[in-house]
Amino acid sequence: MNNTSHRVYEDVFALLCAGLFIAFGIFLFQSQELMVGGAAGLALLTTYIAPLDFGLLFFLINLPFYYLAWRHISKRFMINTFISVTTVSLFSEWVPHFVDISRIDPIFAAVFGGILIGVGMLIMFRHSSSLGGLGILAFYLQSRFNIRAGTFQLAVDTCILSLSFLYIDAELVLISILAAFCLNMVISLNHRPERYTLPSVKKSAADDDADHLHPQNG
Repeated sequence: MNNTSHRVYEDVFALLCAGLFIAFGIFLFQSQELMVGGAAGLALLTTYIAPLDFGLLFFLINLPFYYLAWRHISKRFMINTFISVTTVSLFSEWVPHFVDISRIDPIFAAVFGGILIGVGMLIMFRHSSSLGGLGILAFYLQSRFNIRAGTFQLAVDTCILSLSFLYIDAELVLISILAAFCLNMVISLNHRPERYTLPSVKKSAADDDADHLHPQNG
């Protein structure tokens, strides 16, 4: 059987790319005061309440969840998730120094930003990683207390978006829901490993004859 695991340099390069996609998506959201769910949403919501940097908040919020990842998922998953979170935290601080958006339609920012974050998360999933935080907690609650991860994640995201009404315009919250829809559609339509199993190579008639003439040693 072929080894399908990724090498270390493949993981690192992929997670750097994923971090850049997600950081730029968050940059688009911040430019229009849009929201997102999960740990990133908590960090983003806090930036609207207090004068703190998103990157630092996102990094700190995820710290308590690494223990859960180490104990209940795997060491590799925890390390890759740490790389992903650190990358997003750093890139989200660096992107504004390289990009200046003078005008962008909020709906376009929501759709394109949601797609970028979804693609970034999809890359992370393919490389045994995640954005950490509430996703790890959801996995733990499901495995320990049989609380469905999707239900928990939806409940938390609903709370975050509901709290957003207190700090940003209602219209922007509704556009943020559109962003969340685009993000989740990217993941749900593409994160289907059973659909992407490569077909086995068919043997030709000559190969079959060769197998009969040269049987393998038992």
